Amino acid sequence: MKLNIVTESRLGSFDMLLLVIFFAGIYLGVMVQITSTIPFPAAPAGIAGLVLLWRRRDSIVPAHLAGLFGVIVLYLGASFSTSDIGTLPKRFTGLVQLTYSLVIGYAMFLTLLQASRRQLANLFLGFSLFILIGSLLESYAGLNVVSDAVRNNIYDSGIYDSDLRDQILYGKVRPKLFTSEPSAVTFGYTLFTFAWFMVTPRRNKLMPFLALLAAGIIAMPGPTLLLSLLLLPPYYFFVLPQTPPIGQFGAGYRMAIIVFGSILLVIFAVVGATVYAERLGQIMNGNDPSFFYRVIGPGLVGIEVMQHYPWAGAGLTGEASIADLVLNVFVQSSHFSAGWRINKISEVLTNYFWLHWIYLGLVWGCLILAGLTVWLRLLGVPAILFCWITWAVFGQASGAYVAPKTWVVLLLAAALTILHQRVAVPATPVQSMPFGRPPRLRRPVRLAPQA
Repeated sequence: MKLNIVTESRLGSFDMLLLVIFFAGIYLGVMVQITSTIPFPAAPAGIAGLVLLWRRRDSIVPAHLAGLFGVIVLYLGASFSTSDIGTLPKRFTGLVQLTYSLVIGYAMFLTLLQASRRQLANLFLGFSLFILIGSLLESYAGLNVVSDAVRNNIYDSGIYDSDLRDQILYGKVRPKLFTSEPSAVTFGYTLFTFAWFMVTPRRNKLMPFLALLAAGIIAMPGPTLLLSLLLLPPYYFFVLPQTPPIGQFGAGYRMAIIVFGSILLVIFAVVGATVYAERLGQIMNGNDPSFFYRVIGPGLVGIEVMQHYPWAGAGLTGEASIADLVLNVFVQSSHFSAGWRINKISEVLTNYFWLHWIYLGLVWGCLILAGLTVWLRLLGVPAILFCWITWAVFGQASGAYVAPKTWVVLLLAAALTILHQRVAVPATPVQSMPFGRPPRLRRPVRLAPQA
C-alpha cells in the first residue's frame, strides 16, 4: 500500500475564523433574498466561502476547475433537455444556486486540506459541544426565549410551530437553537460529530463518539441522530483500510467489519424501535407527515418520475411542474393522510437524494453522478464510494438540492477522507525542537579495519 506522507500544515487564525463563519452559516441556513426570484441561501457561509476561495486561489488546480466546469455543463444540458420550456427561467435560477453551492463547497474543500487534523477535530468538536450544551440550556435553563427571539427575526418563513407534537412524541419541546426547526439542530449535530469522529487523530474514538451520540439523543431527540450509526460500517470498510497501518490487514479485517456492521444495524433497529417507539407507531399508522414528506413521499415520487420522465425528470427546482403527479402519488400511499395540508410542492419533498432523481430523471441523473464522480477523482479523493454513501444517508434528513448544505456534505466527506489517510510529519526539525534549535549532528564513527 502506498503511504501518503505529507508535511502537515496549519491554518492561521483568520482562516479558522472564516471556517467557523462558514459552518455556522451552513448550520443556520439563513437565506437573504437578492431579488424577487434569486435567493442567497446560507448567506454567511456564502460570504465566508468566497473569501476562502480568494485566499486559496494559489491552490486551485486547472484539472479541478475543468472537472467543476464539466459538471456545470452537464447540469446545463439537463436543464435544456426537459420538455417544459415555460419553467426554463426557474431552472436557470436553480442552476445559479447550484453553481454557487458547488463553488463555495470547493473553497471549503481546499481550505480543509490546508489544516491539521487536530485543528479540524477541535473545530468540529467545538460545534458539537456548542449545539449539545445550547440544546440543554434551551430545554432547561430558559435559553429558548433568546433563541425564539433570534429565530423570529432572521427567518422569514419555515419557522417550526409543532411544539405540541413534540410533547406527544418525545415528552418535551425539542430545541431549535437559533435555527428554523429542530431537524436543523439534529442534522448539524450529527454532521459535526461524525466529522469529528473521522478527522480526530486519537486512536480510541469510537466510545467518545457513541457517548456524544447518546448525549444528543437526550438533549435533542430525533431520528436523524441515528443516521451516524449507518455511516460507521462504510467508514471502517472503505476509509480505514486505506489508512496506515490498517491497510496491512486483509480479508480477516473486512470480515470483521461485516460482522461489526451487522451488529450496528441491529443496534440501529433496536434503538430506533425503543427510543422512538411512539413516533414509529405514528409512521406505521400514517400519522407522521414529517417522516412521510422527508423519506417515504420523495422516494415514491422519485420512482414515479423516473418511470414517466426517465430522460430529464422535472428539471432543477421543477417540483411545481409535476404537482399533479406528486399529489397522485401521495394519495395512493397508505402512509398519507388526506387531512394533511400542502401549501407548496417544494415543502413536501425534503430529501435531496431523491430530489436528484426527481429533478434530473434516470438518464441525466446517472450522467451527472458520473460527472461528479470524475470530479471527485480529479480532486484526489481516495474513497469516493464512501463519500456518496455519506451524501445519500444525510440526504434522508435534508432537502434543498441546490442549496450549499447538500454539497458541503459531499465535499466535507471528500476532504476528510483525504486528511484521514495522511501520515503527517513535522514541517521542519526546527519547529519540533525547544527554543527553535535544530539537533546537533554527530560525526560518523570510523571503525578500525580488522586484521
